[in-house]
Amino acid sequence: MAQEKKKSTKENPETVEAAAPKETKAKKETKSTKTKAEAPVEEPVAEAVTEVKPAKESKPAKESKPAKEVRELTVADRLKQLYKLQITDSELDEIEVLKGELPMEVNDLEDEVAGLNTRAAKLQHQVEEIEHEISGHSANIHESEALIEKYKKQMDNVKNNREYEALNKELDIQNLEIQLSEKKIRELRVQLEAKQETLTATRERIAQREADLKVKKEELDSIIAKTEKEEKELRQKSDAERVKIDDRLLMSYDKIRTSYRNRLAVVPIKRSSCGGCFNYIPPQMQLEIGLHKKLIACEHCGRILVDDTIIQEVAPERLEVAEN
Repeated sequence: MAQEKKKSTKENPETVEAAAPKETKAKKETKSTKTKAEAPVEEPVAEAVTEVKPAKESKPAKESKPAKEVRELTVADRLKQLYKLQITDSELDEIEVLKGELPMEVNDLEDEVAGLNTRAAKLQHQVEEIEHEISGHSANIHESEALIEKYKKQMDNVKNNREYEALNKELDIQNLEIQLSEKKIRELRVQLEAKQETLTATRERIAQREADLKVKKEELDSIIAKTEKEEKELRQKSDAERVKIDDRLLMSYDKIRTSYRNRLAVVPIKRSSCGGCFNYIPPQMQLEIGLHKKLIACEHCGRILVDDTIIQEVAPERLEVAEN
């Protein structure tokens, strides 16, 4: 048997050489596992270190806005809410118009009075200048008269013709100066009378405008005193009604209001016509508006239309006025 094994080894030397590398590979793998086991396991620093972050300061809670109603509303209910809001906003618009006209009138009167006062001051200054010129010319006349008296006395002591002629020329010159000054005084007095008349008329107008201004200011103060409380109540009422309306619907309402000068976004049907633009509304559309199945706007102006049943429930007095 031993001889056969030796023969086999001699006959197959490649098998022996193939087995030897397998043993060396196994030894290398065992060494590498030992070195790995012996090496200390290093954990990443980012995982080992835990940063301690400071606690954030708690921010003060924002004031909570009034919550809008969540329940589903019918189309009729929405139309009622919109029409109520339109009535309240229209009353506020009337107050704003009333307050807006009076302040403008008061400002116009104040500007007019200021302009008249400036004109009166200018006229007074012109009158004073004319009076000063008149007094200057009067002084010239007195001076010329004094010189004439002087020259006349000197003529009594004249020694030759040359002096006599010179004194005569001076007398003529002073007489001409007196005539010129008198003419200027007459012209200035005419101007003075005209300026004084204008000044008197201006002062009378100032007194009249100041009286009108006083009346307008008292009227404005009384209106502000009366409407201040009413305006505050109406604004609170409008805010309370806005809370009940859907945001998108409210946005459309405000957009329509700002598009027109009369600021009407919700209008009734009057004599088969739109209450905003007064265009004709077909009977079929009027029937659909009365069914309250959807919100219907005017085809021409885009305003939201409401029928008599909505007006009767919200503001019956407006329906009575419209019928009358």
